Amino acid sequence: MSTLIPCIIAGGAGTRLWPVSREAMPKPFMRLPDGESLLQKTFRRAVGLADVQRVLTVTNREVFFRTLDDYRLLNKGDAALDFILEPFGRNTAPAIAAAALHVARLYGEDAQLLVLPADHLIKDLDAFAKAVDSARRLAEQGWLVTFGLVPSQPETGFGYIEKGQALGDGAFQVARFVEKPDAKTAQHYLDGGRHLWNAGMFCLRADAALRELREHAPDVLDAMTECLAHSHSREGSQELQLELDGKSLSRAPDISIDYALMERSHKVAVLPCQLGWSDIGSWQAVRELTPADAQGNQCNGETVLHDVSNCYIDSPKRLVGALGLKDLVIIDTPDALLIADGKRSQDVRLIAQELKRQGHDAYRLHRTVSRPWGTYTVIEEGKRFKIKRIVVKPNASLSLQMHHHRSEHWIVVSGMAQVTNGDNEFMLDTNESTFIKPGKQHRLANPGVIELVMIEVQSGEYLDEDDIVRFNDIYGRTPAETDKPRNT
Repeated sequence: MSTLIPCIIAGGAGTRLWPVSREAMPKPFMRLPDGESLLQKTFRRAVGLADVQRVLTVTNREVFFRTLDDYRLLNKGDAALDFILEPFGRNTAPAIAAAALHVARLYGEDAQLLVLPADHLIKDLDAFAKAVDSARRLAEQGWLVTFGLVPSQPETGFGYIEKGQALGDGAFQVARFVEKPDAKTAQHYLDGGRHLWNAGMFCLRADAALRELREHAPDVLDAMTECLAHSHSREGSQELQLELDGKSLSRAPDISIDYALMERSHKVAVLPCQLGWSDIGSWQAVRELTPADAQGNQCNGETVLHDVSNCYIDSPKRLVGALGLKDLVIIDTPDALLIADGKRSQDVRLIAQELKRQGHDAYRLHRTVSRPWGTYTVIEEGKRFKIKRIVVKPNASLSLQMHHHRSEHWIVVSGMAQVTNGDNEFMLDTNESTFIKPGKQHRLANPGVIELVMIEVQSGEYLDEDDIVRFNDIYGRTPAETDKPRNT
């Protein structure tokens, strides 16, 4: 059988899981009760399949380094890593078209792509592996194979797939894809036994995907062919990065693979399976991962409860006292608090959408922000000042940069800092500090083997994150121009 390359699609903001999931730290990076992220679980699932030697990931370039950090904790150099980096999201059809073109060009048109969303949970890994084996046999025959989940309840939040003619090996030709139904229709689907949940997972040969795209969605294929022709790649030890060209990507249709291809093609097969699957699509789905107490409550963090029942409380950093509550979801983060009716957890997206409309930072960022070199946390801010806690990973370095409007005072809390301040370069030890004037080129690096922790005090008339000019950066971010709001 031809080469299998799992393709992890990591997109979407996960707005129904706000305030934990945000645009710059979306749902795939959410930690589950066992400490692993959904992205890590997807990666572990992929590399656990037989004969997998390479994993391809399509993701936003802003979260590339965080994705790499998650992978490196699990991947001990066994699997090669390919990344297709999008400057902005363009839905699943362009993403899968780019993946098929990339794989066909580098690894052969007969290579098989196993397309996996990065934010789903699958508990039965043996059943998953068996389903993949069955799907691969169908894919070798030219079928575009989708995994259909046997429904356990009349779910109105998922799309459905109707089974058609039997194909053998437990699979069926797809009769049609069905939009999310109302409750009565969902119950009819459950009773009838001919409908499956659409999981958005696929197995297909690269040449079959390109053939069907050429027939049914030539605008998508043409746009992504042009995009890849104008894109640039970087290759290192066991890692390849293909950064998509934004100008040509913007001309690609913003359309899902279901609408663009699967609903139009006559070569789509569905494989019914039971995988212990969840899309972790709401706080209700998250709470089901945690056992409840005698009153039906599930709590993460320190709580004091009196006359509280059937509530989900997630507050890992702050004590929560609750009195006389029932059927609530309470999610506490350092800069935002969600209180919702437990029966309306799907509607949390409405809050996230309103924050986005307002341009509020709480839609996009957490108080602690990940960067390629480490993290920064805004501790406090007010008129003319901002205080940050900066953590720099060993052997990491911020860009050589300059600010027009603000000064910075750096104080080393622990570790050793290598500082460039104008024409001077020097070391700072614990409890030592330096002052950076506006207009001075400067850089912070950690030459040590432990994390560097610093306090940064910013002062000035303008402290927004777009006051930064980069001159040199080891992570390939925009040099020598005022950057978008990404900071340090």
